[in-house]
Amino acid sequence: MSGILNSSIGRKFAMALSAFFLMIFLLQHFVINSLSVINPDSFNEVSHFMGTNWLIQYIMQPVLIFGVIFHFIMGFILEIRNKKARNISYAKNNGGANSTWMSRNMIYSGLFILIFLVIHFIDFWIPEINTKYIQGDMSGLLADGEGYRYYEELTHKFVPIWRVAFYCLGFVFLALHLLHGFMSAFQSVGANNKYTQGLKGFGKAYAIIIPLGFIFIALFHHFNH
Repeated sequence: MSGILNSSIGRKFAMALSAFFLMIFLLQHFVINSLSVINPDSFNEVSHFMGTNWLIQYIMQPVLIFGVIFHFIMGFILEIRNKKARNISYAKNNGGANSTWMSRNMIYSGLFILIFLVIHFIDFWIPEINTKYIQGDMSGLLADGEGYRYYEELTHKFVPIWRVAFYCLGFVFLALHLLHGFMSAFQSVGANNKYTQGLKGFGKAYAIIIPLGFIFIALFHHFNH
């Protein structure tokens, strides 16, 4: 594994695999969260299953955390090595004419997304872990033995307008990150064939629809609380 990560191609390939994994998780996360708008009871049931199933809690959840950390660390490493490898600056090379704004600023959108994820963990994941496994029902988030009250916690978090605005901004940066990252991941694994144009279209749709969906969910709960 260390040998693969020591090569530029290996690092890009590993980065792409972690990106695919996170994009699958993001889609699954969106589908579950969308239930909070459509059917709160179903949202609670699915969230309760995800929050209590041993396979998800003790295997998939650590894998997800590792995937997030790995993706960001690898992204920073690639960015630093790419900058060191450039013999000519962007200004001299007219890099802006040969690349998109998203590709040139992936490191900045990634940094904001990382900050966003930290806040998101503090808002949702840490209180859940604290309530279920550490302090117990210290804040009324467990309802008569029925489990963690996911819907109540979700709607409560989206009452303050500052948090809603921050989340919406976070998803805007996520969309910008995905607009370049989606196709970049496929190119890193050698997916350059007759399906490339279709992948580009699907990637753009994914990069726009999923973040917009999350923004809608946040705004919906803010205005309907």
